[in-house]
Amino acid sequence: MNPLDNLNKYSIILGSASPRRRQLLADLGIDFQVVRLNGIEEVYPESLNVDEIPVFLSQLKANAFNLTPSQLLITADTIVVAEGKPLGKPANYSEAVGMLEMLSGKKHKVITGVTVRSTLQSSSFSATTIVDVAPLSHDEIEYYIERYKPYDKAGAYGIQEWIGCIGIRGIEGSFYNVMGLPLHRLYCELKKF
Repeated sequence: MNPLDNLNKYSIILGSASPRRRQLLADLGIDFQVVRLNGIEEVYPESLNVDEIPVFLSQLKANAFNLTPSQLLITADTIVVAEGKPLGKPANYSEAVGMLEMLSGKKHKVITGVTVRSTLQSSSFSATTIVDVAPLSHDEIEYYIERYKPYDKAGAYGIQEWIGCIGIRGIEGSFYNVMGLPLHRLYCELKKF
């Protein structure tokens, strides 16, 4: 018996184009399909506390879907918070360099907001992980960006890639959260549906 057999009544949708989230959700042993709605402008009120941004954006994405009673939707959004500022995905090479220079030699927060929704219930939560980055040389930053092109990653890095291997001194919290989906917390929420 699968501990998530309660989900068998649903057709599960992952509302994300992230290949990392797809892999992580598959690692939970869940059958799902990926559906991404285009045209969702990921903007949030300026007055919003930085820690609340990911949940707000995950709810924004979830509310854009029209679900049937047989569907269960999972949406997520991840931000990196450095020096009190939210970092999304870098728009270009120089922005990626700037982000990694900002993270170099310091600790920062990675916050992922998740919304799980059916037509009968909805649950939103966030998970925070503290990441400690070793000092990175300009050559290391350039090598990483040129080779891995982290333009689809919040904070311009993927912890599971080369930069994580050589530059992450430690983390406090969920490793999977830094990849984009806090699996333990999501598993606990899915058991409630």
